[in-house]
Amino acid sequence: MINFINYVSFLLEMTKRDINEILRKHSKRLGKEIKSFDSIQSSSNSGSSSKEYSQFKRDMMPAFSNYEKWARGLGNFIKIKISPKDEVKINKHLQIAHLEVSASEVVGLAIMSFLAVFFIGILISLASLFFGFGFPILFLVLIFITSFFLFYYFYSMPGRLSVKWKLKTSSQMVPAILYTVIYMKHTSNLERAISFVSKHIEAPLSLDLRKVLWDVETGKYSSVKDSLDNYLDFWRESNIEFVESFHLIESSLYEPSESRRVQILERALQVILDGVYEKMLKYTHSIKSPLTNLYMLGIVLPTLGLALLPLASTLLGGLIKWSHVFVLFNLIIPFFVFYLTLQIMLKRPGGHGETSLLEKNPLYYKYKSRKPYFKAFLICFPFFLLGLLPLIFGYTPVPDWLGIPNLSFSDVGLSFLGNGNLFGFANIDGQLIGPLGVVSLILSLFIPFSISMFFALSFSLRTKELIKARNQTKQLEKEFNSSLFTLGNRLGDGTPAEIAFAKVAESSKGQKTENFFKIVHTNIQSMGMSLEDAIFNSRRGALVYYPSNLIATSMRILIESVKKGLKVASHSLMSISEYIRNMQKINQRLNDLLADVVSDMKSNMCFLAPLLAGIVVGLSGMITGILSNLKSLMDIEGGAGTVIGFTTVGGINNIFDVVNMIPPYFMQIAIGIYIIQIIFILTGTLVTIDSGEDKLKQTYDISKNLIKGSILYLITALISVVALSTLANVALGGLGG
Repeated sequence: MINFINYVSFLLEMTKRDINEILRKHSKRLGKEIKSFDSIQSSSNSGSSSKEYSQFKRDMMPAFSNYEKWARGLGNFIKIKISPKDEVKINKHLQIAHLEVSASEVVGLAIMSFLAVFFIGILISLASLFFGFGFPILFLVLIFITSFFLFYYFYSMPGRLSVKWKLKTSSQMVPAILYTVIYMKHTSNLERAISFVSKHIEAPLSLDLRKVLWDVETGKYSSVKDSLDNYLDFWRESNIEFVESFHLIESSLYEPSESRRVQILERALQVILDGVYEKMLKYTHSIKSPLTNLYMLGIVLPTLGLALLPLASTLLGGLIKWSHVFVLFNLIIPFFVFYLTLQIMLKRPGGHGETSLLEKNPLYYKYKSRKPYFKAFLICFPFFLLGLLPLIFGYTPVPDWLGIPNLSFSDVGLSFLGNGNLFGFANIDGQLIGPLGVVSLILSLFIPFSISMFFALSFSLRTKELIKARNQTKQLEKEFNSSLFTLGNRLGDGTPAEIAFAKVAESSKGQKTENFFKIVHTNIQSMGMSLEDAIFNSRRGALVYYPSNLIATSMRILIESVKKGLKVASHSLMSISEYIRNMQKINQRLNDLLADVVSDMKSNMCFLAPLLAGIVVGLSGMITGILSNLKSLMDIEGGAGTVIGFTTVGGINNIFDVVNMIPPYFMQIAIGIYIIQIIFILTGTLVTIDSGEDKLKQTYDISKNLIKGSILYLITALISVVALSTLANVALGGLGG
């Protein structure tokens, strides 16, 4: 017995040694695996994104990932300690925009960009002074302004990206609540409902909902409800109606009464619809005054001030140069307008806006194509060269190479405009002055015209077919409302779904939706497809010919609800039909509320601003022409003071020296480019106010507004220049006679 016990003890000791040897042998490999698992858990718990989510950010929102790279790269060169208040503010924007950078990196990037540009500007200025070109004060001021702009741009980038993210996400909130409510009406399971919604709504909200499920799968939260509640905290301040709707949906899970449960779900949908309407109603009233101030301060006053610049430049003895005009009107004022519009866009509530992603359109390759830019360049470059002719003839040896003489008005049959140089150049005390002539001013109109037409043509070629396809889809969705209601009635009568499609096709003759139901019926009857394949088949499904997210999701809900019975499917389709009808009413009402603001700004941007700027160009040309002709008149009189009223021509000429005057050629170019910049900025603002984040509509509207504004500006400026210059020459001709 003792030997047996000793033998068993020996075996146990050997087994223990073998186990220890195995553990020692594989401890390293097991340690690596455990660390790998722990890293996955820790990354999940820290809120990092899944691979699918990261890929979305890279592909769909490159501006986000690019900013992250810059912030991580340059933001760590300088360690900045910021105030707790600013840190909380920046971190809030970073969290909303899903940016994986710190607040100190954001401030570090802004400071590095400021210092880099500022010191480069100082080095260039010192190099210019060292090589004998003089100290470029204007260049240094411009660099200083650019440095501050870059600091503000990068410092405020998280705020702009958070607004962009909220606009794209909030445009999906109402459909998300709708699909959740419809799914939970027949299947009271929150996890399956969120999974269904995340697959059938668009990014980025779909990615956020998948992240909610991912956090449960990785063990960060014990239930979908806890994970969802944590996500809803993001929207508690900006979209409280979205949070309340989901809380009502969660409360329906604990309701024992079926009728009461359905009532709570319907209430959840009504809460978010009412919330979106009320917030947009307040927003439309609050932006009227800022937009009016923006137009007056950013367009009217600067444009009127331009009319005084020719006189101001001479009175100040040439302190104001054409380069100052470019800096002021093409850099400082556009930045001021951009800042004001940004403040208006930052206040826009979410929940209403364009819901279709541009990237999902089958014609998206045309939007990304670079061919329209090359075509537009070939068309517009000759006009640009035409506008540069005065500079080519005045400041380059090209005319001498070609043997072209210095032409006058009489040489080309325009003697009614005077006897001076065609392009208005004059050599006064060894200094070349100009171009001051009317012909130069007219030719300068082609420079802003060619620039605006370049963007207008290229943008139009990129978006023309895309916007046409979208309008057709919207028309289809509008008609689909009644067809869905009819289909729901057929299913409610007990008609199988396969047969109901044929009956709806007969009752919707003459509508765009007729062919959709016919294709489904044909696929079922002739091709032997199931209902799901007849709709969703990648080659012959009806959705191939009707690419609409609303229709696709409605049909997916139909497929899911039919499995629960025809009555359930009927109620689901009728719920969608009622939702579409309510959304159409709300959208129409919101469009009516925004109509005053949008129409006023479009009128100011495309009509009043170009009209006013064109008249100012004519006045500038007339003032410059009068003063330059007075100079010639004084030279003809040999300096004798021809008396006009209580003064003399010589006295006037001493006060208003044409040498110090800003050539209207450069002023017109500055004004024309300023009008283009204003159209870009205000069009983007109006699209954001009306439709949220919508790149397609913004690009298309810019092309339309550029065509309208640039053509009106060209015609107005041309007429005013010719008319006022002719009037001035007639008056001065009588004076000279």
